[in-house]
Amino acid sequence: MPAYVIADIDVHDAVKFEEYKKLSAPSAAPFGAKYLVRGGKVEGLEGAWIPKRFVVIEFPSADKAREWWNSSNYTGAKAIRQSCAKSNFILVEGL
Repeated sequence: MPAYVIADIDVHDAVKFEEYKKLSAPSAAPFGAKYLVRGGKVEGLEGAWIPKRFVVIEFPSADKAREWWNSSNYTGAKAIRQSCAKSNFILVEGL
């Protein structure tokens, strides 16, 4: 069953965040990741939630998503992101 990592990211240092972008996708590729949404235009339809930067990554399974999240592949990229942005990430299982 596919699973999705969904992120709401508020970037505070755009230059440093570019480093993160270069590292994040290659770190996820070995885990079967496919980026479905990566920073496109966001339009609020209902409620007050309007993410600054929205990302949706599809994985073959929740286990693969967790493996990526906890992997040495992603550790460096994650540290860069955490130093230059405020983020909320969730893992959602699909159908």
